[in-house]
Amino acid sequence: MTIQQNISAPAPPEATSATETPATDAPARVTPMMEQYLEIKAGHPGLLLFYRMGDFYELFFEDAEIASKTLGIVLTKRGKHQGMDIPMCGVPVERSEDYLHRLINAGHRVAVCEQTENPAAARARGNKSVVSRGVVRLVTPGTLTEDTLLDAKTNNYLLAIARARGSAGGDRIGLAWIDISTSEFMVTECSTAELAATLARINPNEVIVTDALYGDADLGALLRELPAVTPLTRDVFDGATAERRLCDYFAVATMDGLSAMSRLEATAAAAAVTYIDRTQVGKRPPLSPPSREAAGTTMAIDPATRANLELTRTLAGERRGSLLDAIDCTVTAAGSRLLAQRLAAPLTDSAAIARRLDAIAAFVADSFARDDIRTTLRAAPDMSRALARLSVGRGGPRDLAGLRDGILATDSALARLAQLDAPPPEIASVMEALRRPSRDLAREFERALAEQLPLIKRDGGFVREGYEPALDESRNLRDASRLVVAAMQARYADDTGIKGLKIRHNNVLGYFVEVTAQHGDKLMTAPLNATFIHRQTLAGQVRFTTAELGEIEAKIANAGDRALNLELEIFERLSVIALAASDDLRAAAHAFALLDVATALAKLAVDDNYVRPEVDGSLCFAVEGGRHPVVEAALKRDGQPFIANACDLSPGPAQVSGQIWLITGPNMAGKSTFLRQNALIALLAQIGSYVPASRARIGVVDRLFSRVGAADDLARGRSTFMVEMVETAVILNQASERSLVILDEIGRGTATFDGLSIAWAAIEHLHESNRCRALFATHYHELTALSAKLPRMFNATVRVKEWQGDVVFLHEVLPGSADRSYGIQVAKLAGLPPAVIARAKSVLAKLEAQDRGQTARALADDLPLFAVPSRAAAEPAPPSEAEQLLEAVKALHPDEMSPREALDALYRLTTLAKERKT
Repeated sequence: MTIQQNISAPAPPEATSATETPATDAPARVTPMMEQYLEIKAGHPGLLLFYRMGDFYELFFEDAEIASKTLGIVLTKRGKHQGMDIPMCGVPVERSEDYLHRLINAGHRVAVCEQTENPAAARARGNKSVVSRGVVRLVTPGTLTEDTLLDAKTNNYLLAIARARGSAGGDRIGLAWIDISTSEFMVTECSTAELAATLARINPNEVIVTDALYGDADLGALLRELPAVTPLTRDVFDGATAERRLCDYFAVATMDGLSAMSRLEATAAAAAVTYIDRTQVGKRPPLSPPSREAAGTTMAIDPATRANLELTRTLAGERRGSLLDAIDCTVTAAGSRLLAQRLAAPLTDSAAIARRLDAIAAFVADSFARDDIRTTLRAAPDMSRALARLSVGRGGPRDLAGLRDGILATDSALARLAQLDAPPPEIASVMEALRRPSRDLAREFERALAEQLPLIKRDGGFVREGYEPALDESRNLRDASRLVVAAMQARYADDTGIKGLKIRHNNVLGYFVEVTAQHGDKLMTAPLNATFIHRQTLAGQVRFTTAELGEIEAKIANAGDRALNLELEIFERLSVIALAASDDLRAAAHAFALLDVATALAKLAVDDNYVRPEVDGSLCFAVEGGRHPVVEAALKRDGQPFIANACDLSPGPAQVSGQIWLITGPNMAGKSTFLRQNALIALLAQIGSYVPASRARIGVVDRLFSRVGAADDLARGRSTFMVEMVETAVILNQASERSLVILDEIGRGTATFDGLSIAWAAIEHLHESNRCRALFATHYHELTALSAKLPRMFNATVRVKEWQGDVVFLHEVLPGSADRSYGIQVAKLAGLPPAVIARAKSVLAKLEAQDRGQTARALADDLPLFAVPSRAAAEPAPPSEAEQLLEAVKALHPDEMSPREALDALYRLTTLAKERKT
């Protein structure tokens, strides 16, 4: 999905004001209100304009039609413009976030236009003058901060992509991604070939690029597949001003104050902060300094592999049923986000992996500490997102309370962590971060905030009684004005000795003191006349006022507004204090997330019998008792066991490269599950997690490739077989000796001998050229003959048992090979009609009589050993006859030939053509 828009530098919100007069039917006249609207709208093309009018955001013209259709709300009209009805719809301000969420999910962006002055100030300029308005925020998919607009367990990334041209197609790509809801800021650089895998890992919610890059012939198609892409003008990606813009945003004098990054990374980073600056209209959310991700520090996983392995979403797009869902035992939103980040980017540094495993081991060994810490974490709110909302003026009292509760939770966590015997390095760093927030800040918030807090600060009532005397007085006047007046009346009656003295109120005089006529003279003579001021004499009563009563009247009249304004002032004061400590609070928030992930993975390991893997720099891959984490969890819910299996792809004696297992067996026997579980075990090991096995040793995998399942891509004109071949090509062209490859059913989407030939050649290439560790499942039983020629290829099969004409799946992977696929038995289980099953058995018997296996063995014997050249030494196939003839024609230069030379050349071509025919 792509939405083109022009996001220009923000104008001052007060820049626009007009007269708020309803539109009339005069076709040539544009009302001042509509003039104001059109002016603001013209500054934000491509965005829906939420135009504040009282308690509603109104939309007009095409915006109204789009919003009405998307939101399912009534489309009405308001007057005319140039002789045409003006379409209009609106949403209430108090429910605007719900509507914004739906619009953003539908791919729209919204400019929020607020009233920037009090209506009374507008009336002071004249009866027909209206409130000044201005856009205060641009709401886009990558710049959200509100809880109601965000998924608590998922990061919300804005990604900027910059490109630097290189020679011979060696372009470089700079990427910067930011989650303003958590202040995370990362940069990296990659090649164009690595871009798709990097995008799949980051999984951005919005991408900004230059117009030129969006229209690029090579990369444009990839960018247009992303969920929300915003092409911007070149000035946003100006490399010459990138460093200055970054220094300006972070308020530093030089780039030395930020992490080291390349010029291309700085260009992408500057584009990202410029976009944020413009969308937030001057309210700069505090961001962590950009952290550079060096190349090769994470396992490369291409988009197809991520989808096939269902790491964070199933193929149906749901979280339930994914690997993340199966292993996520975290108790905080921040912990869940961190776990998802780790799952998206497994490490390749065995030392860093070991540090994570050490942290988990500490909590595996101490179940009481694990449970106590998890109990504490449940009370720790999402401090990072609370800080982000406060920084852009969208926070509420509950965000302040969240920071308070988070700081208080650090003490509980530290007290329990201090009891660990020799905390590992990652836990020690967590403890150091938890000590950073000031406890005085928590105590101030505790003293200031009431027990019951509203969601929105404008609702008031969130400041504790006794915190601010002036606020208490205003509240008393607001809530107990009758008692205040009654107490004053009683005091005046005692002071004057007039028992019948009353304090009354009307709309003309306001509050006044009233006595009967016989007592009026008493109040107008000394010494009482110094206090009571005569206001009005009636037939039977005399009315007075006092300076004190006048002050009370003013206070009562404004008590409600004053109480709210005082609370808002207190809120702003507390917010400033919180933001001043934002670095310490963010460090503590990240520490809580680290602690949550470590304890959650420890709980998973204990509850589901996971084991600590050995991860090193070798090419080893040895798993004993391996299990599929997702399938096992599903079977466990149904009370069924999972059949564990071993897998060893480690180099054999005197071998330097890993092995290839060729796995045969019937459909439904568990081949695909076996392939996936080993890929997932490697991935879990490298995120620093225990793994579902009885023992595992994994040599670091640099790239993980998966070609599993069947799906077409009709939108791009690709059949199921074409998709299969494209994914296989990526593997054969990119897999290295340190990669792990799982391939399932290569070549099944075409004619039998075509598919067998492709699968045959692919295995040889993996063995001789890629030399990677691989699992290759197939129904081409002829391929098992290759084990006699390829020393690092090993045959394995999934055990089954036939019983009374049916097949029983035992799900055990054993050495050997299958000679049957039991497809007809599986078809019978699926419910095919008996007549079809009977006919299939008859046809199969005739086909098997031809004994194609003998042909395969003969072909394997005829192939020379190591017939597949290495990638470096690969030679192109010899040109065909037609290609040779074409090259001969291309070599001619008619303009430089004499007639004789041209005739000789024609004879040579004729002779060449005749030779090819013979």
